[in-house]
Amino acid sequence: MDASKAPSDSAPDSAASASALAVLDRRVGGCRACPRLVDWREEVARTKRAAFADWTYWGRPVPGFGPSDARLLIVGLAPAAHGGNRTGRMFTGDRSGDVLYQALYDVGLASQPTAVSVDDGLELYGVRITSPVHCAPPANKPTPGERDTCRPWLVQELRLLRPTLRAVVVLGAFGWQAALPAFAEAGWTVPRPRPAFGHGTRVTLDGPGGADGLDVFGCFHVSQRNTFTGRLTPGMLRDVLRTAAGAAGLS
Repeated sequence: MDASKAPSDSAPDSAASASALAVLDRRVGGCRACPRLVDWREEVARTKRAAFADWTYWGRPVPGFGPSDARLLIVGLAPAAHGGNRTGRMFTGDRSGDVLYQALYDVGLASQPTAVSVDDGLELYGVRITSPVHCAPPANKPTPGERDTCRPWLVQELRLLRPTLRAVVVLGAFGWQAALPAFAEAGWTVPRPRPAFGHGTRVTLDGPGGADGLDVFGCFHVSQRNTFTGRLTPGMLRDVLRTAAGAAGLS
C-alpha cells in the first residue's frame, strides 16, 4: 500500500476518532511503499537476532501507540530493527524504549516503567507515540525520500488527533525536520523561517481557523548514543515531558 493513498479528510468528531485511528493504524501496517525498507524489515524478521530467536518478528510498519484522544504526542524517528520491528509497538523491546517509558512512568504518563511486548499491559495516559517513518531502516537512517513518502501517514494521524492534541515532543533533529512540514499540512501554521531544532526548544503553532494552538517541544532523541554519553540524561527527559504535559493540560 502506498502512503500517498492515505485518506485526506479533515478531522472527525471525537465520537468517531477512535475508529478512524484504528483504521489508519491497520493501513499503516500494510504499507509497502518503500522497497529498501520493505526488504530490510523483512530480512531482519527472517534472520533475527540470536537473543530473540524464539520470537516471531512483526516485520511490518509499526503504527502509532496510545489513545485516540491524546493531548500529548511524542514523535520519534523510526522503529528499531530488533525493537518495534520485532514487537510491533513503538519503542517497545529496545534500550531507547527503556529510557522513554521509564521517564513517562516517572512523570505519571504511563502505567508501568517497562515495555517489552504488545501484551505486557502497558497503558499511556493522555499520550500517543508515533514516528515520521514507520519501518525500521538500515543503520537507523531513513533517506529523505523515505521520510517524505511516509509523511502522509503522519499528516493523517495529526488530523485525527487534532480535536484534542495540545502539545508535541519531537525527539531528535530528524524527527523535527520531518514533523514541521507535517504539522503545516495538517492545518497548523509553522513560522517562517522554520524554527531550528534544539533540546528544550518550544514553539507555539497557531491552529487552523482560530482553533487551539499546538506547543511543540524539541528533545534530544533517546538513542543509546545520547543516553550512554550523557547528552540526554533521565532528568533532562523528565523535564521536557513534564513541561509538555503541563502545556497539554495533563498535569
